[in-house]
Amino acid sequence: METLDPEFASKDRNFVTALARGLEILRCFRGNEVSLTNGDFAERTGMPKATISRLTHTLCALDYLVADLRAGTYRLSSGVLQLGFSALSSMDISDRAAPEMRSLRDDGPNPFITIALGEQHRTEVVYIATETSSEDVSLVIRVGSQLPLFRSAIGKAILVGMSDEQRDRALEFARAQSLEEEAEARRLMQEAITEFTAVGFCTGYGNWRADVNGIAVPITQFQEGRVFGLNVGGPAHRVKPKQLEGVYSDRLIAAAARLTIKP
Repeated sequence: METLDPEFASKDRNFVTALARGLEILRCFRGNEVSLTNGDFAERTGMPKATISRLTHTLCALDYLVADLRAGTYRLSSGVLQLGFSALSSMDISDRAAPEMRSLRDDGPNPFITIALGEQHRTEVVYIATETSSEDVSLVIRVGSQLPLFRSAIGKAILVGMSDEQRDRALEFARAQSLEEEAEARRLMQEAITEFTAVGFCTGYGNWRADVNGIAVPITQFQEGRVFGLNVGGPAHRVKPKQLEGVYSDRLIAAAARLTIKP
């Protein structure tokens, strides 16, 4: 995971480093992990163990972590879940998008199609709404699943819809990982912009996962300055690029246009 960028923090006089470090602790948990130790936090954030100990103690006191004193581990508490549910409940885009997403999934010719709506977080995209195929052989995705921002169709669509300032901020997060990652991110972002300009959507054929095909478009909420991605995809052996581009692309673009809020 990318960690706090010291250069960015030092330039912003209003930046609260202590708060940022606490949030870095919460971000250490990965999808398949239940508990972590202070050593895990230190390794993943690069912060000293003494600092980690104070942060985990504070997060336990605030009910965002729960400590297992015997095992020396920590797990996320219901306090974090409450934050997540509050965030989701405030995203009216999910409610507005639901009928469009169901229509995209159900009204087309391919029963293996899955639809997802996502938003950027640093160098990742987090799914905030999904409509999954009911077929046994399908792409299983869930709310909260994360994808790479620069290497997935939905991530590239979000980059296309961003302002220059938002793109620069995303590249700062890439630079926090390495200069090589930033250079690759710039290249992929430019490819996404070129592709979208040419065909009106972004493609991901094996870019994120070798067994997944998908196309995506941006949804922009201009008044709030938020950008979402809407994608159509599925398992590569059931969902082919020709059908995505020839059948689903126009429907996807039209759905996104209806969900976009213009200034």
